[in-house]
Amino acid sequence: MTSPVGEPPDSPTERTAVLSIGSNLGDREAILREAVLAIAAIDGVEVIAASSIVETAAVKPHGVDATAPSYLNAAVMLRTRLDARALLSALQRIELEHGRVRDERWGDRTLDVDIVTMADEVIDEPGLTVPHPRAVERVFVLAPWLELDSDATLAGFGPVSDLLAQLDEPYRLYRAEPLL
Repeated sequence: MTSPVGEPPDSPTERTAVLSIGSNLGDREAILREAVLAIAAIDGVEVIAASSIVETAAVKPHGVDATAPSYLNAAVMLRTRLDARALLSALQRIELEHGRVRDERWGDRTLDVDIVTMADEVIDEPGLTVPHPRAVERVFVLAPWLELDSDATLAGFGPVSDLLAQLDEPYRLYRAEPLL
């Protein structure tokens, strides 16, 4: 294996990742704040920024579910030396620590943490797809991400600002102050 000049062999390469975090059960805002702190505590991760919080209706496989509790969502940008699989594993532990239950696809949850992008990597493995396969359809992913990076681009789809402009899913700013 060759390594970049000045980097020891087998040293991890630092890359930037964007996460989407959300909650529609419990003290949603407190859970999001705790999640950002837990993400920042992962060995090999440095949180660069966290967005303000947006609120949206719950989306289920059949569409918007107005009877379900609404979601609070935010974006987190980080630098990491972890590969995508190791990062996903650490994020899933955080979800479990916050009471995440995986009984129903797109079911209500205390905490959901998704890897939206990981540098320019394209990954399609069982249980891990990056860029996130539905990010392009989700205002609750795109709006907070755009707040963190006005020039953000979703690999294979284009500028996040253009993608967000194409969506008509309603959302509202819940808390203007960034989570971090």
